[in-house]
Amino acid sequence: MTDSRYVLAIDQGTTSSRAIVFDHAGTIVASDQLEHEQVFPRAGWVEHDPVEIWDNTRKVIGGAMSKANLDPDDVVAVGITNQRETAVVWDRTTGEPVYNAIVWQDTRTQKIVDRLAEDGGADRYKDVCGLPLATYFAGPKVMWVLENVDGARERAEAGDLMFGTTDTWVLWNLTGGAENDGVHVTDVTNASRTMLMDLRTLAWDEDVAADMGIPLSMLPEIRSSSEVYGECRPGVLKGAPVAGILGDQQAATFGQACLEKGSAKNTYGTGNFMLLNTGTEPVPSENGLLTTVCYKLGEEETVYALEGSIAVTGSLVQWVRDNLGLIREAPEIEELATSVDDNGGAYFVPAFSGLFAPHWRPDARGALVGLTRYVNRGHVARAVLESTAFQTREVLDAMNADSGVPLEELKVDGGMVVNETLMQFQADILGVDVVRPKVAETTALGAAYAAGLAVGYWSSTEEIAQNWGEGKRWSPRMDEGERERLYRNWKKAVTKTLDWVDDDVD
Repeated sequence: MTDSRYVLAIDQGTTSSRAIVFDHAGTIVASDQLEHEQVFPRAGWVEHDPVEIWDNTRKVIGGAMSKANLDPDDVVAVGITNQRETAVVWDRTTGEPVYNAIVWQDTRTQKIVDRLAEDGGADRYKDVCGLPLATYFAGPKVMWVLENVDGARERAEAGDLMFGTTDTWVLWNLTGGAENDGVHVTDVTNASRTMLMDLRTLAWDEDVAADMGIPLSMLPEIRSSSEVYGECRPGVLKGAPVAGILGDQQAATFGQACLEKGSAKNTYGTGNFMLLNTGTEPVPSENGLLTTVCYKLGEEETVYALEGSIAVTGSLVQWVRDNLGLIREAPEIEELATSVDDNGGAYFVPAFSGLFAPHWRPDARGALVGLTRYVNRGHVARAVLESTAFQTREVLDAMNADSGVPLEELKVDGGMVVNETLMQFQADILGVDVVRPKVAETTALGAAYAAGLAVGYWSSTEEIAQNWGEGKRWSPRMDEGERERLYRNWKKAVTKTLDWVDDDVD
């Protein structure tokens, strides 16, 4: 392949859909982005319109191609990365969704999760899928659709309905949809977030699917993260092979070139997600982490990871902007936070969807504690940013305990890493260096790499590792005593969020 051709990555995220064109050096040539509506029908419910997501995906592909002045022949491969666990169920014949996409943050399935846990507890399926029973994952969301949407159960059992996470929804439409027999496929990383896939066989587990009442006919075919799945239908990408799929956090891990056992990254987005490459054997967690697939390149051995998932980080900044009106634009949070020297004793625990790793407490709800008359807007803004760093410290401690080898530095990426105040505080509260790469769009880059490897645009993972470059490094400046005092107070704040949801509180 010549360097004059490009790879296009589709990044279908929680708040927006993007298309980014990358060249052979892994640098961005052009991009386009559109946000989609966040739908909140009830407290704890979070939905997206799948049709809006697909429409926006088409528009951003056209936008990026136009900005780069490219023809379909200029694109050697297309990669897809996506918000994981978000579930879409649609009609096989019409292509119409039977309900909005139920987003990974949604907590409506708690009663379903509790029902499944009656026989075997929260870890009932952990040996099979590496995951505890939680509202986070896609399987219980599909159960909810089948149990609550009129006619869905009957249509599913008749073979008329299809399920997919948003990678599958985008791929199916991109390769033809209902009109032209779209490809119904997902990759191992996304399949590993449904609770329905056996981590070792990489196949759907019939027993788990039966327990959840999900017909196997609904499920997409599971394939590797790097192979040709199909070609784009007529349009600005006509004929381009779709050749890579990775769930967003695995894509960021791949884009960060965390290709060696023991390497780790943390992505700062809507939520935070830290992944540690554990090599070719799945490692059970004893400290509240998830065992998941990291990536699988074609016929090569599967690579696994331990993951610490935090539900609310960047979305807390959005909440402060949209719900409280404390700031007008998200970047203003840093300026407001730096108007004070510290948090003034205030701690913000954003347990809006319960607490994810390492606690897994669905009964928790958000709390702002430690308030006095002294606390002002600046202190609250600082507490908002610090909550991300404190939650990351909890996950890193769990990861160090599981792996037995303390991380010496942490690679970071995602939208929040442009916040210098947060990155310095992160290094301070962890006590290790925090490193940002030159190319911060590591999620889309990881999907591009997976697609490019499948068609020979990049020859090997060694070539990908050579592309990675350090952009900026933050080293700890905080005294250890102060670090541990702040963290002790944070852990105390977390205890105030627990046991909030009971039978009287939805």
